[in-house]
Amino acid sequence: MLLLAAESQGALVAAEMLQDGLPWRRDVHEEMLRRRLGPRPREGERPRLLQELAQRIAAGLGVPGLNPDSPQDLLRGLTAAGVRVSSTRAWELKEWARGGGADSPRRTELVAPVLEYKHLYRLWTANGWHWLDEWVRDGRFHAAYAVGGVVTGRWAAHGGGAMQVPAAVRDAVRADPGWLLTVADASQVEPRILAAMSQDRALAAAGSGHDLYLAVAEQGRRAGSGIGDRTRAKIALLGAMYGATTGDSAVLMPHLRRLYPEAIGLLERAARRGEEGGQVTTWLGRTSPVVGPDWLAGVRDVGTAEAESRSRSMRAAAGRFTRNFVVQGTAAEWALCWMGEIRRRLRAGHRDHPRGLRTRLVFFVHDEVVLHGPAEEAPAVGQIVTEAAATAGRLLFGAAPVEFPLTVAAVESYAEAG
Repeated sequence: MLLLAAESQGALVAAEMLQDGLPWRRDVHEEMLRRRLGPRPREGERPRLLQELAQRIAAGLGVPGLNPDSPQDLLRGLTAAGVRVSSTRAWELKEWARGGGADSPRRTELVAPVLEYKHLYRLWTANGWHWLDEWVRDGRFHAAYAVGGVVTGRWAAHGGGAMQVPAAVRDAVRADPGWLLTVADASQVEPRILAAMSQDRALAAAGSGHDLYLAVAEQGRRAGSGIGDRTRAKIALLGAMYGATTGDSAVLMPHLRRLYPEAIGLLERAARRGEEGGQVTTWLGRTSPVVGPDWLAGVRDVGTAEAESRSRSMRAAAGRFTRNFVVQGTAAEWALCWMGEIRRRLRAGHRDHPRGLRTRLVFFVHDEVVLHGPAEEAPAVGQIVTEAAATAGRLLFGAAPVEFPLTVAAVESYAEAG
C-alpha cells in the first residue's frame, strides 16, 4: 500500500512540476549560446564558431571537407593522421593523447579541437535554440516526467532532457525577482539505502556523517583492510552494488565482505536469485521483470564450450541487474516519499508561515530537488527539505540507524548551487 501511495504522490508532484515549470531566462541562455557558438544559424547550417572549428579539424587532420558530425568520417580522418583509436568517444581520444609520453603535446594538439567540437556540438543539439523554442514557454522549462518510467521505479522523461540540466546552461535557471531557488541534494543515497535494507550497523555507522565513502575508508584503515582511502572505498561500494567483477572492485570485494557482511550478503543473495532466473523485490515490493523463454533457453544451452560461456555471461548479467535492482529501486521509493513529505509540509505550513508556503517543487533529478519560492520563505524551506528526508527514512525503515544528510543551498541561479 505504501508503494501505491508513494507512486500516486509522485504522479501528483510530477504533474505540478509540469504545470509550474522551472524558471528559465531565455535571454541569459541565448547570450550563452552566442558566446559559445556564435549567432543563431540559418536552418541546416552550423553555428559560425562550430563551423570554424570543423574547418580547423579538417585542416589539422589533413582531410579537406571532413565532416566531424559523422563518426565514420571522423574516425577515418583521425586514423589517416596517425591517431590510433577504435572509436571517436571522448574518453578514448583523451586516453590516446595522454599515452604519448614526450609526444603527448603533439597528440593533444591533434585531438583537442575534436574534443572541443564534440562538447559544443552537444550543447547546440541538446540545449540550443531549437530546444529553447520547444521547451521554454513563458519563462519556464516545463519538464515532462515519466513517473516510474524505468523498470526500477526511477523517473524518466518524455523529452527535453528533464533528467538533467547540463552545467553549461544552469545559469539560465534564475529565480524570479524577490524569489530564490532552494536546491537540495541527497548525499550518497544508494549505499545508505543498502545499510538500511540490510540492517548493517557498521555501514550505517559509516553513513552517520555527510561523507559515507570517507567514513568507509576510515573503517577500512582501522580494520587493516585494503580499503584505505576514499577513492578505493567508493570504487568498492559502487562495484558491489553494480556487480563489477574485474579490476579494483573485484580485488576489494573480500575486504567489503568482512567489513559489512550483512550488506554484502543482501547484494549477493539478490545476485544469486537473478542468476537462477528468479525475481527480486524492492523494500516496498516492486518486483523485477520475469525472465523470458529466450533467456531460459540460452542459459540451459551448454552443449558446446561457446554455448557454456554464453550461458555464464547471461547468468552473470542477470545477477548484476537484480543485485542493483533492489537498491536502486528502493532508493527511488525513498525519493518519492521525500518529495511527498516536502509537498505535504509546504502546504501544511511552518511555524514561521502557519498558513502554508508559496514555495513549490519545480524540478527533480534522482537525488536532487529544486524548489522556487519567495526569498523570505527560504530558511523554512531549507528546514522542511531536511526534515522531510529524515521522515522519509523513518517511513520506510523505521528505527534503522541510517541518516540521509542533504546539501541545501538557497540561490538566485542554479549554477550557484555547485
